[in-house]
Amino acid sequence: MVRLPLTPAEVARGRRLGALLRRARGERSMLEVALAARVSPETLRKIESGRVATPAFPTIAAIADVLGLSLDVVWAEINEPERGVEPAGPHRARERSA
Repeated sequence: MVRLPLTPAEVARGRRLGALLRRARGERSMLEVALAARVSPETLRKIESGRVATPAFPTIAAIADVLGLSLDVVWAEINEPERGVEPAGPHRARERSA
């Protein structure tokens, strides 16, 4: 199976996910969180660093559970548009031309 390259949006979403998990982990060690979530510390490290931009859902669900994050919060935060970047679309063009 050939894996398609990630889009810039997917890469950015992966970085936001990693930042969220790092903040939520706080002072807890990466090893402690990874073992509690039953994932390898290397997997957690790659997700937190953004090197794995599209981790499997069960992996994220397990880590979020250990960190006390609801999946709704995770979803909302990682899909938040970049600050200072307006979403593209016809409604934006109309707003500017009005």
